Amino acid sequence: MKDNLKNLLGQGEGFNLEFKESFDSNLGKEICAFANANGGIILLGVSDLGVIKGVNITNKLKSQVTDIVRNFDPKFQIDFVEQENVLIIKVSEGINKPYSIGGKFYLRNGPNSQQLGRDEIRTFFQKEGLILWDEKENIKFDLDKDFNKVAFDDFVQKSNISKVLNKKQILQNLFLLENNHLKNAGVLLFAKDTQKIFHKAMITCVLYEGIDKVNIIDKKDFTGDLHSNYQDVLNYLKSKLNTRIIITGGPHKTKLELPEEALREALVNAIGHRDYHALGAKILVEISFDRVEITNPGGLVKSLKIKDFGKKSMSRNNLLFGLLQRMKLVENVGSGIKRMRQLMKKEGLEEPLFDINENWFVVSFKRLPLEKGTNGLVDGLVDGLVESQKKILKLMKKSPQISKEEMARKIGISTTALDKNINTLKKKGLLT
Repeated sequence: MKDNLKNLLGQGEGFNLEFKESFDSNLGKEICAFANANGGIILLGVSDLGVIKGVNITNKLKSQVTDIVRNFDPKFQIDFVEQENVLIIKVSEGINKPYSIGGKFYLRNGPNSQQLGRDEIRTFFQKEGLILWDEKENIKFDLDKDFNKVAFDDFVQKSNISKVLNKKQILQNLFLLENNHLKNAGVLLFAKDTQKIFHKAMITCVLYEGIDKVNIIDKKDFTGDLHSNYQDVLNYLKSKLNTRIIITGGPHKTKLELPEEALREALVNAIGHRDYHALGAKILVEISFDRVEITNPGGLVKSLKIKDFGKKSMSRNNLLFGLLQRMKLVENVGSGIKRMRQLMKKEGLEEPLFDINENWFVVSFKRLPLEKGTNGLVDGLVDGLVESQKKILKLMKKSPQISKEEMARKIGISTTALDKNINTLKKKGLLT
């Protein structure tokens, strides 16, 4: 225990440690700030310089400290340890945040405890998941003028909802109406133009030249209803990524260089789990020569730890996520990360990389490098190949049902020569 106090003194004051020379009225705000943060320790009887001054530890002193936390809203508990005339006050992270004392809220900011202002309180509530964005009614949305009937009918069909009920009844049954206003989750799904209601609810796709994300070749913003944006982004990805021709016993098939299902999982994850409270932020889909990255505002939800990532699932937008499940855009809750990894591994590709911090979630898919002198099969680009190989790719792309015999006849080579050229194309990664 003695070594523990020595270590704490050597550590110095910080985010989780506070020195107080004597008992005073500010002790309550220090405890409150720790409870609203990640917990901490207060050494009562130690100066700001880390020098032990000592206090007279009596039952009265302990009762005074205990009475302070009993007056928190909601009530709180602390633990005491006595050592060398120092009262060590152990404050656990609160499980019923936020805590207030005297009607005021406090939070740790580095080594200090500060009172929260109005905007800071709102941000704190949002980060703790105490304000659910998707369940908030939207008074700006006009149910008649702004409502997208096509998107609504599409949702009803995909969700297998009875058409006997009218629009209002369906919205009520889905818990999307409050005081005759559509909730934010409903606005995302059924708005004619989400940009009109939410400035950053769009999804932006960017195609870069090279790998350094400097020169933009193409850029597109999608601002429609949620499902339209989802489908449009997938189509954009498919139009910009390379494809491979797959040789089978039957008709030849084309396959995207990255598993389409993995891209779908990543995109729906970004839409369903993003932090819509974050102002000035949006979902970003970036295509570089060596990778595809999908970024959404908001890291892991507060109650989910890094060690649980990929094993457990918690959503900050439960209402919205439930609607995505109804549309069959989500298979099983908590399986998305695992599925992305499995799908990439199945294709012999590297597992996706995940970069997570407090404000952002990024998933990165590595693209296979192309042979020097070839551009892959993108809209028929087959530079660097001999003429017969170009003709093989073009014929397969144009006529998936074509047989080897007919292909050899049209190109003007033997079936043996055809097989050799096909093997060459497989080695170059243009055929599978």
